[in-house]
Formats: sequence, structure tokens, C-alpha cells
Amino acid sequence: MKITDLLKSVSVDVNAVAKSKDEAINHLVDLMDKQGNLKDKEVYKQGIYAREELSTTGIGEGIAIPHAQSEAVIAPGLAAMVVKDGVDYQSLDGNPAQLFFMIAVPKSNGNEHLQILAMLSQMLMDNDFKEALVNAKSKETFMRIIDEKEASQKEKETQKEVAQKSFSGSYQIVAVTACPTGIAHTYMAAEALEEKAKEMNVTIKVETNGSGGTKNALTAKEISECQAVIVAADKNVEMARFAGKPVIQVKVADGINKATDLIKQALSGDAPIYQSDNTVNLKIEDSNEGVGRTIYKHLMNGVSHMLPFVIGGGILIALAFLFDDYTIDPKNFGSNTELAAFLKNAGDTAFGFMLPILSGFIAMSIADRPGLAVGFVGGALASGGGSGFLGALAAGFAAGYLLIGLRKLFDYLPDAFEGLKPVLLYPF
Repeated sequence: MKITDLLKSVSVDVNAVAKSKDEAINHLVDLMDKQGNLKDKEVYKQGIYAREELSTTGIGEGIAIPHAQSEAVIAPGLAAMVVKDGVDYQSLDGNPAQLFFMIAVPKSNGNEHLQILAMLSQMLMDNDFKEALVNAKSKETFMRIIDEKEASQKEKETQKEVAQKSFSGSYQIVAVTACPTGIAHTYMAAEALEEKAKEMNVTIKVETNGSGGTKNALTAKEISECQAVIVAADKNVEMARFAGKPVIQVKVADGINKATDLIKQALSGDAPIYQSDNTVNLKIEDSNEGVGRTIYKHLMNGVSHMLPFVIGGGILIALAFLFDDYTIDPKNFGSNTELAAFLKNAGDTAFGFMLPILSGFIAMSIADRPGLAVGFVGGALASGGGSGFLGALAAGFAAGYLLIGLRKLFDYLPDAFEGLKPVLLYPF
């Protein structure tokens, strides 16, 4: 699959006109809809605006990448437009946006398209490539420029993989990048950090936590031997592994726009040492984040882990009815045959984990691993007690913030209790 398999000529406009951010989004959604991969244009647009509320997708340097992962999307797709006069898109650098790529991703699908979108995000960090697209005279030229750049980007990625496999030393810096949807900004931040480090003759390895899963995962050896860690993320990532290391924590946008400054700070020795309780991190909320944004991050962590149980369980139950024989016993339809009964039981079991998983991973997002057990039990009680989805939500948030409070309370305990905190006191 190539980028131009997702970006059709019908969804490209190299001479678009838009006077505002709303007009730009509306035109891009219309272009996306022309591909036929949206079943509800308005619901998809709501997803675009919900992502904008987290932080603007106008990343600066004249580029904007609005995106959404939505149930309204039938198949993954791209839409693109060029507004040569520029649009005030509330970009991070305050400058007008000229080049737009809109991304549509279904709630559940394979990961190949996510790899393609990640590559596009990395390609857009090349100023020459960006300028060539802005100045393209036709759709055909626009698509050809993308094809040529993608071929060279794939070669570059192959060379990077070979270099990492043959690298035997220690990385001066290791980093993690992540954004809520894991589609674009995750990979743009990684590309920016890698390119700036290369210019500065600094060795770096960047782990990306995207929608397709963790890529280029950091090893314990690489973490222990590095000088400092950069975490550029708008969602919670596993932090306990960085205990005792100098760690810089910033928003993913800073990884894109302030990569040089971050690398200099990491090498300066001024980064704060990351502290945790016996390698278990209980997160303290970032006071610079809004309450709504913080709650959304924790909620999405629970939902993203819950979805595989919902989708997998639903498919198994559907297969149970497909392979069953209705005429045997209509009242027991779905469990009449052994195969159908097995599939139905497996699907029901998966559904049974839905609320505990939701609650557990909300709590884990807030309080890391100690929150998982407490939230999981709370979700199970909500499921069994009949309070359902809302009860599981309440249990997850209550468990997470309860453990944050316990951390402060247990700070007064003697050092001899440190080993008991994560395995006994917090879960109890």
C-alpha cells in the first residue's frame, strides 16, 4: 500500500479557497466524503473538532493535519488541499497554514494504513517536499511528488533500521513520542527529534506509541546507559522504567517545534531526575493541562483498551448465530450446536471483561500500575452490581485519584515500608 492508495485524485484540491479554520475543515471533510469512505459526514466532522479541542493540528511551518478516528469512517483515507493565500488555523507558530492533509481512520482496522500515515507525517518534516506540494500546479503533479518522496522515504527508513541493528554503542538520548490518536503528531515529533539529533551529531533512539502499537521500543539497557530521556507526549506513557534518569516531559507539539532546544536541555545535565515509588509511577497531573483535557486522556486510555474486547466479543457472538441451526431450538438460538455454543460463550466472556478493563485502565492512566488492580475490581463490581458503564467510569476515576491521595499519605511512612507500598498497601 502507498500513500496515493489512500489519497485519491477526487479528494485533492490544489487551488482551494478558505477564509477561516471552519471553512478549511468543511472543505476538507467534503473532499474526504467524495471518496465514499464516510458513512456519516457530520459525525466524522465532530471527531475532527474534538481532536482540535485537545490541541490545534496546525503544527506550524504552514502545515495542518486535522484527523479523527471515528465510527463514521468506513475505510481509511486522506484528503488534501493547498490554500496558497494561507488560512488562520490557530497554528502553534501563529502563522497561516497553506498545506492541509485530513486523515480518516476507522475505529477498527488493520495497521498497514497507519504505517502509511506515519510515513506521510515524517515526509512533511522535509521543507523542500512541503514547498513542492504547495507550488504544485495540478492534482497529477501533487500526487507524483508524493510518490517520489515516499520512495526515497522508504529507502531512508530501511537505512535507519540497518543502522540501528548494527549500532553497538550507547545512545546519548532516548525519547518517547505519543499523541492521543497516535496518527500524525507521534511520528512527526519522532522525525523532528531524529533529524535534529543527526544535525547535532547526537545519538538518539525514539520510541513511538502510535495507533499501530509501540514501535522502536526502548530496552532496559538503552535506558540505563543513556544520558537523558525526552518524553514528548499528550497521553500517558509507561514512565516507571525511567526512574532515576534525567527526564524532560513536554507536549508532543514541542517535540515537533522545539526539538533542538529539547536535545540541548537533555545534554546540559539540567533535566530533573524522575522519581517513582519502587519503579512504580503514580502520576501527578500536569497543572498546565485543562481539567477537560486531562479527563479525556484518562477516559480514552480506558476506551482504547476496552475496544478489542467489545469488537472481538461482538464478532464471536455474530459467528455463533451464523454457524448455529435455528430449527433445533429457536429459544436457544446461538447455542444449539457445540461450535455455536463455544463461540457464544467466548464472546460473552469477552464482553464480561469490558467494564473491568475500562475501569482498570482509566485508573492505570491516572495512577499507573497500582491503579490497575483497584480499578479492575471496581469495574467488576459495577458490572455485577448493575451500575454498568457509568459505574465503571466512576470506579476507574475514583480508584485512580484515591491512589494519588494514598501516595501523599504514605509519604509519611518509614522507609522500611517502601517495598510494601506497590504490592500490598496500594492494592489493599
